This record gives sequence, C-alpha cells and structure tokens, in this order.
Amino acid sequence: MSRRLAPALAALALAALAPAAQALTLEPVATGFDAPLLAVAAPGQPDTLYVVEQGGTVRIVRGGRTLPSPFLDISDRISSGGEQGLLGLAFHPRFAENGRLYVDFTDPAGDTRVVEYRVGRDADAVDPGTARRILAVDQPFSNHNGGHLAFGPDGFLHVGLGDGGGGGDPLRAGQRLDTLLGKILRIDVDRRSAGRAYAIPPGNPFAGRRGARAEIWHLGLRNPWRFSFDRQGGAMWIGDVGQNAIEEVSRAPAGRGGLNFGWNAFEGTTRFPGGGPARGRVVGPVAQYTHAKGCSVTGGFVSRGPAAPSLRGRYVYADYCSGRVWTVPAGARRATGREITARLGRTLQNVTSFGEDAQGNLLIIGSGSVFRFRG
Repeated sequence: MSRRLAPALAALALAALAPAAQALTLEPVATGFDAPLLAVAAPGQPDTLYVVEQGGTVRIVRGGRTLPSPFLDISDRISSGGEQGLLGLAFHPRFAENGRLYVDFTDPAGDTRVVEYRVGRDADAVDPGTARRILAVDQPFSNHNGGHLAFGPDGFLHVGLGDGGGGGDPLRAGQRLDTLLGKILRIDVDRRSAGRAYAIPPGNPFAGRRGARAEIWHLGLRNPWRFSFDRQGGAMWIGDVGQNAIEEVSRAPAGRGGLNFGWNAFEGTTRFPGGGPARGRVVGPVAQYTHAKGCSVTGGFVSRGPAAPSLRGRYVYADYCSGRVWTVPAGARRATGREITARLGRTLQNVTSFGEDAQGNLLIIGSGSVFRFRG
C-alpha cells in the first residue's frame, strides 16, 4: 500500500464507523386541535405547552397528552373567524411566582383587547375573575389585527398590531405616529402611569414627542404575523404579511427601537404603488419572497435548541398557504431563504405559527397539530 493511499483509506474507514447524520424531520408533539394558532411554554414548566385555539380556548399539553379541560376559555367574549379570534398569549417572565399571563383577542365588536389573567388555586386553570384590561385598540376593518404578544429580554411586553385592515393601508397608519396601528408596541405591565393600566418603559423612542403615541417601539408594518426574540443576543425577528406581491422578514437589533420597516411606502424592497411617503430612513427586509411561492408569511424563530442541531443559528419561517419552510442565517443582513420543505418529509397545511418548548427546541404549528423539528 502506498503512503498516499493509506491515510485516505483510514479516513474512509473512520467515516464508515461514524454514525450517519440524523435527517431533519418533524416530530408530532400533539394533534387534534381546532384552528391552533400558537404553542407557548411557560416559565418554570419544563414538560408543558399551552396551545392557543382561534375560537377562544387555550389547551394544555403535558408529557405529550392534551388535558381534557381547557386552561382558558373566553370563547363567549370574542369574535372569531377569518383574521379574528384569540390571537396571542404570553406568560409573564415571573409566571412561576405571580401566575400572570396576557392574551390578545378581538372582542365581539372586532376590536383588539389585551387582557391580563392569573391562574387560580388550580394551576391548570385561569381564574376568569382576575381579568384586567391592559390595552384596547379600535379596529376599522376585520383584517390585519396582528395579535402576537411576547416579552422581550428587557422584561417588557411587546404587542404586534396590523395597519387596521382594508387594502393598501387606506388610513396610512403604518407611517403615522398618532395611531398604534401598523406598529410593534413596548409597554411595562408591572407598573401603571398616566391613568393607563401600564407604564411607558424608559427608552421608548417616541415618548414625549408631541402628537406621537409613547407606546410605539417600531413602525411601518402591514400585519406582523408573529415576531420573536433570538435567545442568543436578543434580536427581534418579524414576519410581515404583504399586500399583493411580496412577503417579508425583518430584524431589529436587540434593544434598538424606532425602526421603520417601510409600509405602505414599500412592500418588501419595492415601492408600493399608491403608497405614501416614508417617515425617515426605512430598514429593508432581511429576506423576502414573492407570491409565486406563497401568499402569507408566518414568522418564526432563530433555532437554538438541542433537538435540531442542523438548524442552529438559522432563522426558520414559512408560508401559511403553500406550507413552504425556509431558513436564513441569523447574522445575515440580506439573504435568499434556503428552502428546507423537502427535507422535512411532509408539507403542512395552514402553517399558522412557530414556537419554542421549554428547552428552546423549535416547534411549528400546521395541519391542526404541533410538531417539533429534529435533526
């Protein structure tokens, strides 16, 4: 055997002995839900997920089993169907101590309400008598309600609101500072001030500006359907649903507010026909795709959990209509999404959301079920 050939053969032998790379798959976590829109883990509960159903209920999944009684049922207090319903759920960072959680829904009139609840003596059930209204926003149309809630690394509650609906942002809400529509808000639910059920956190970019709403954190959004914070570094990622042509994914550096994502001056990186002027500098999307590939972006997460090492450090997002799933590197400034749908072994229908379990493993909600990424 030649000296050149021996090392090559040794390398081949070692490769043959090494375990094969695990294929990327979707592992069922729980099935059989009625229009599931979200799956959320609560602080201090390593084996439990809370699944939000659009009709007004939140179900508990524990140890792979869905409990028969709902954790929360406000189906008699909401309007549901289309883009309305129970749309968001966030647990207080100190939920294990104070039992507080927050939901976003459209009330019977179709207007947005953010309400605080607390669990009762039974930790598996919300006490309906603890309801405290945090925020009320009138909705001029039935669509583009946003509805996502999430606590950031700063401990403040972030609220996503669409532009109020209609086509093309007829109210020009995205670029206006005197309305909460078309924005990401940031509020302090642990304090109250100025007659509000919350306080304005220090550093909110428009606090104190005449004619501007102090709650605004980011502007220029059409319908931010799911946003998330990267567990490593805290950057905010936003999936913003487009009008007729382009779906986009945007990112904001951790702790930096006041960014303008362009709607309705822009749809993605393209000037929107009939759109108004942009207020100052516009931050373009990290990634976008046209309606040749789908119809409505579903924002996701940067994958950081141990169950899917092949996705670690990549932001994963999808399209509601086509079920296509893409990834982009978390550090990219501008990227073309890498499609991974074929690798998953199945295409989901009605991909409504992503989530994380208590270990940070990435979840996806589609086809009426919750799945975990593995591989």
